[in-house]
Amino acid sequence: MSAFAAALVPVILIVALGQFLARRGFVPPEAFRALDRLSFLVLLPALIIRALANAEFDGAPWLMLGALISAQVLLGAFGLTARFWPGMTRPATGTIVQSNVRWNTIIGLSLGGLLFGDEGLALVSLAAAAMIPVANVISVYALVSHAQRPPGEKPRPLLALTRNPLIYACLIGIALASFDLRLPVIADETLKMLANAAIALGLLSAGAGVDLGALTRAGLRTFTWSLVRLIGLPALTLVIGLAIGLEGLPLAIALICAATPTAPNSYVLARELGGDTTLAANFIAAQTTLAALTLPLTWLVILLLGAV
Repeated sequence: MSAFAAALVPVILIVALGQFLARRGFVPPEAFRALDRLSFLVLLPALIIRALANAEFDGAPWLMLGALISAQVLLGAFGLTARFWPGMTRPATGTIVQSNVRWNTIIGLSLGGLLFGDEGLALVSLAAAAMIPVANVISVYALVSHAQRPPGEKPRPLLALTRNPLIYACLIGIALASFDLRLPVIADETLKMLANAAIALGLLSAGAGVDLGALTRAGLRTFTWSLVRLIGLPALTLVIGLAIGLEGLPLAIALICAATPTAPNSYVLARELGGDTTLAANFIAAQTTLAALTLPLTWLVILLLGAV
């Protein structure tokens, strides 16, 4: 557990630093938005390309992807049962489905890299290559189909995926690894320098984006569905993974990815597609906070299974 604490505590501290800088006004909101854009377009793609290009995969990671995607789909479908809660609105139901299928890639990359080095980074990147498209498609359709006032422009989730630089980064990295093409030294070092900045800046922005005031507004619905997400996704991943023979490091990485909180950009998508923006903000704040407790429990399960 000490190794996990040594990996988790720096993540928490950097997220807290981002929150402090934002709340005190040391870094203006527009600066964090610029950092988000820089990370999305340049830094994260560099990290993913380098991690995947330098990886050596066997058959096990594909079982990992099967477990994660299956768990995503099942928990997303379970979110539809929220419509039967007393007083639940349609936009809130769509927002719950989105919360159930999204995950914080930055936290996953941070923990994977700190705990397992380059191999951990590569496996989390591979998970991102599969889970990001699935999460985007499910989220868009859930939000639009449950919006009270559908937006004037019909969303095109598949078109949006073709404009996502993370998807291209995953495809490039996987192609390089599949054909055993090694990056030239200069290219590798350049990508390494960009990748080193990706995680720290991403965590700072994630912290800045957490609305702590949302915690005071959050009620039973927020905390119940937050726990469903934080416990349910890794639990489903574990059951499915064990059933199909997933073990070792790929199992550990799958559980870590599944145990991360929902993605900070879920608020933006909820706002654009007619979701419940208040509930989306509450989920981000509650899950980011609760994950400090549920992630160590996930690591304990990993140790008990002997996956690492």
